[in-house]
Amino acid sequence: MPTPTIIEKELSYQIVQAAYEVFNALGPGFLEKIYEGAMQEELLQRKHKIERQKRVPVYFKGKQIGDHFLDLIVDGRVILELKATADVAPIHKQQALSYLKATGLELALIINFGAKRLQVSRVIYTNHKK
Repeated sequence: MPTPTIIEKELSYQIVQAAYEVFNALGPGFLEKIYEGAMQEELLQRKHKIERQKRVPVYFKGKQIGDHFLDLIVDGRVILELKATADVAPIHKQQALSYLKATGLELALIINFGAKRLQVSRVIYTNHKK
């Protein structure tokens, strides 16, 4: 059986490195917006293109019913959903999956700065490609 391809392997690695840099500097205890700003600055220093609080329209039965704002999108390819909670909950993964479906992107990283150790979860959506 062939080895599965890891989606956005190199970019994911670079994002996680940036997250550790932010976590090591700030530690846990701040609000998500603080980590969002720090991640934006760290990723910009690393020469990545960042979209912060990008508006994504939400549709129901073909009609736009509202908007959602994504924390960060890196290089137009990876959604970052940033958290500052005790633990990543299953609902956080469901939210990230919804964001992927809404944008057509394949990878979201949930990065939690609120625990004793940095937590990173990958959420993948590839059904739209089939």
